[in-house]
Amino acid sequence: MIVTRFAPSPTGYLHTGHAYAALFAAEAARAANGRFLLRIEDIDATRCRPAFETAIYEDLAWLGLVWETPVRRQSEHFGDYRAALARLETMGLIYPCFCTRKEIAAEIAASAGAPHGPDGPLYPGACRHRDAAERAARIAAGEPYVLRLDMARAIARTGPLTMEESGVRQPAAPAVFGDVVLARKDVPASYHLAVTVDDALQGVTLVTRGEDLLPAAFVHRLLQALLDLPEPAYRHHKLLTGPDGRRLAKRDGAETLADVRARGVSPDDLRARLGFAGGR
Repeated sequence: MIVTRFAPSPTGYLHTGHAYAALFAAEAARAANGRFLLRIEDIDATRCRPAFETAIYEDLAWLGLVWETPVRRQSEHFGDYRAALARLETMGLIYPCFCTRKEIAAEIAASAGAPHGPDGPLYPGACRHRDAAERAARIAAGEPYVLRLDMARAIARTGPLTMEESGVRQPAAPAVFGDVVLARKDVPASYHLAVTVDDALQGVTLVTRGEDLLPAAFVHRLLQALLDLPEPAYRHHKLLTGPDGRRLAKRDGAETLADVRARGVSPDDLRARLGFAGGR
């Protein structure tokens, strides 16, 4: 059975780009007589707000979407992410990194032609080979740190990987991200780890999301292989853009769904404009 999900973060109000993503996932499930799930990705406690979460439910209901309950909220499942990290630690695949952003930037600036990945310059690896005693001492002293995946070791363990994108098998190349962050001292999971674990535990079989996140699936396929998790299929869709040609984003003040409603636009009108007329 096809199981899809829409997984917004309550860090702002939804805009029409979110509406498109939610409708895309819901329609994929409806067309296959499958299941559509809603997940609240509220792991970043510093930016998430209850009012934004409430607005998510209101906006999606206004669109005519129906989802299964209870809704999974990441903040209620930290234990799942800690368990995954513990498995990776047992394999010797994660390490604490004490480098500040300023230190990382300085090291990158001092190197000749630092490699770049989808998220910018790759972490140079200063903490990768620190000995266990030093790591333990610095953690005991209360130094802030993140937990990084030793990408080279992880890939050596799994070998080459592939993924299914829009029905076609293609290579998955997680090495382009370098040693990605999987957790922080006070937050037990990054986006990469949390969504991989969540999708597996929720039985998601088809991951739909914006095409800007296609490279992220490379890391998720690696984590699935390392943690013996099921592999979903992927279908990355186009991104909506504004009049200036830039993709719609919360940080750029994209028109919210509440703004759309205030202009008198009906749910059916918006669905039709987004290409989902008659899909209820």
